Amino acid sequence: MNLQEIKNKLLSDYKYRIELHAHTAPVSICSEVSPKELVEIYKGQGFDAVVITNHFKYLADGADKEKYINDYVAAFEETQKIGEEAGLKVYLGTEIRFTENSNEYLIFGVTKDMLWEIYDFLPNGIENFRKNYSMPESLFIQAHPMRNGMQSVDPSLLDGVEVFNMHPNHNSRVGLVSKYAKENGFTIITSGSDFHHKNQSHEGVSAMRCAALPKDSFELAKILKSGDYLLEVGGNNIIFP
Repeated sequence: MNLQEIKNKLLSDYKYRIELHAHTAPVSICSEVSPKELVEIYKGQGFDAVVITNHFKYLADGADKEKYINDYVAAFEETQKIGEEAGLKVYLGTEIRFTENSNEYLIFGVTKDMLWEIYDFLPNGIENFRKNYSMPESLFIQAHPMRNGMQSVDPSLLDGVEVFNMHPNHNSRVGLVSKYAKENGFTIITSGSDFHHKNQSHEGVSAMRCAALPKDSFELAKILKSGDYLLEVGGNNIIFP
């Protein structure tokens, strides 16, 4: 079997394509894509599923936490409903930021109840969160750790790193992140389009490929933990995590 045949077999065996990092407006204020548009775009790109990882951060004192979280979840549920109608699986994820700096972290395997709990940890930093909040069925991944403005953290606080962040407007230094992941022994690495904007050709530019479509984001986290997945960049480049 030559290399092309091996590649074709891998693409056939790991046929399900999942976007791990995507944002919708207006919940992520930096996004220009509505839930309906996101579903239409990814369905048109031949994806099987998308993880909605809208930004989740602590608001100023006096802000309405209940409204914020309800609006956050409602936006996901709207996307999920549209996805069901279109035949696209939509999972709840989140991209959180602690108030201590600009670092961002992806969580795969999350519920509305967990968001209520996580919110109260955001003013107290990553170390406090990881030491005092248990989520054994979830994954805690640092997003784009080498991007401008990011600060280094203790690798023991992370389950893995997003090596291939393909946002076109940022230098995510994927080579340096790949080296960092290897040097620190991370067995879980992810890729994501970090999709925010239409008409910039970065929708679906990255995917996780798996042999079975997860039923929810916790099963997705379980597959990532198992290592039984591939990463795809650019539509035809296969990466072994």
